Amino acid sequence: MGTKDRHVMEAMGLTRVVIEDGKVVEVGEPMLSYCPLFFKYRGIEEITPETVRNNIQFRIDDFGMCTSKRKLRMRDFLSFGISEVLAQCVEEGSLDCGVIVSDGAGTVVISDPEIIQGIGGRISGLVETSPISEVIDAIGSERVLDPSSARIDQIDGVKLAKKLGNKRIGVTVAKADDARKIREMCGGDAVIFGVHITGLSHDEAMDLFETCDVITACASKSIREIGESRSLYTVGKKIPIYAPTEVGASIMKRRLEKIGKSRNKENVETPDPPRPLL
Repeated sequence: MGTKDRHVMEAMGLTRVVIEDGKVVEVGEPMLSYCPLFFKYRGIEEITPETVRNNIQFRIDDFGMCTSKRKLRMRDFLSFGISEVLAQCVEEGSLDCGVIVSDGAGTVVISDPEIIQGIGGRISGLVETSPISEVIDAIGSERVLDPSSARIDQIDGVKLAKKLGNKRIGVTVAKADDARKIREMCGGDAVIFGVHITGLSHDEAMDLFETCDVITACASKSIREIGESRSLYTVGKKIPIYAPTEVGASIMKRRLEKIGKSRNKENVETPDPPRPLL
């Protein structure tokens, strides 16, 4: 198997990053040169392989991403991050759990809002991960889809959530096909969040609007175009989040109430969108 521990992310700027045994061993070319969130929170004006490497190393050092020292709990970080919104739904009881993806564990079923936020708020675009026993133990192996391989499969994750007795299930998906299958399987019992969707074709983006309740725009050109007309409710200026369904709109309105922002009162200057839109 080569190395015992391998994690692949499409991280900041959609850059392919490989982490092995707690070290960044490979950094690809970023597909984006600018992201308003990284500019706001980290002061990064241009995304380069070096800034990506430094950011990932910072995450490894700061909270143990992709290592046995992973800190799993966290409070809100972004106003409208998907993990914040999902955590709030579980906290207020409108959802029983979130089916999300964790470094060191793969697809997991989480009912603790601070762990939903601690996992989801700190990573993005996890493509592949290896089991880390400390992370799996902290989450609870019964809540991990496959403790032996840490595989990522959101459809099977929803099945596990149902098996654990959850009725109302929030789930993050990156593929329109997954969203469709989950909707067929669960009907209205699933609230589906489209995440990490930059680079989708127009047809795939349309499919997400047919099946998801909440979709983040990321740097997707097609999602932003369709969102203009298909979203019932939209929040966020830097990275819009669209709600194509009444369920999604209601969730985003409650989020807005919780953080106490009026959409009209947000400061007038609209930040630059990510560059380029893909």
